Amino acid sequence: MVSPIRFDTLFLAAFLATAGGGLAHADGPTPAAIDAARRIVVGSGMTRSFDLVIPEMMGELDRNVTATRPDISDSLHATLKALVPEFVRSEQAVVDGAAQALAKRMSEQELKDTADFFNSPSGKKYVETEPLAYNDIVAAVQAWRQKLSVDVLARAREEMKKKGVEF
Repeated sequence: MVSPIRFDTLFLAAFLATAGGGLAHADGPTPAAIDAARRIVVGSGMTRSFDLVIPEMMGELDRNVTATRPDISDSLHATLKALVPEFVRSEQAVVDGAAQALAKRMSEQELKDTADFFNSPSGKKYVETEPLAYNDIVAAVQAWRQKLSVDVLARAREEMKKKGVEF
């Protein structure tokens, strides 16, 4: 199952990327627009999912290697720990890429307004509570989907029966 933070982050990124719809910046986004977009990426909590990538990858490598070479476990742990700062620096390129993606699709004013929201007390509260609310939302959607599945099947059978077809 996809973790709530990761799914939410992807949803938010997709929403923000499409929110500007047909906006095109002939000359490309301004530095101010890119800065505002960067503030959105950080302020919205999008970087929470980025922050998980390196530890997950390091953990996966550690598990895979030590499963067959348990004798190098201590050395590998030390090596991976030493490499973390190097790879953490590479995360900035992802933040910059996400900012560019937003800045290409939203106007500078929309970006500033959105960044201001995420940096406001209400925006910070949203970012703090959204992962928790997400679990409740997923449960509600799953319950609705389950009921919908039963209802669609029942109604389809009912309508098909009127046509003389039973299934």
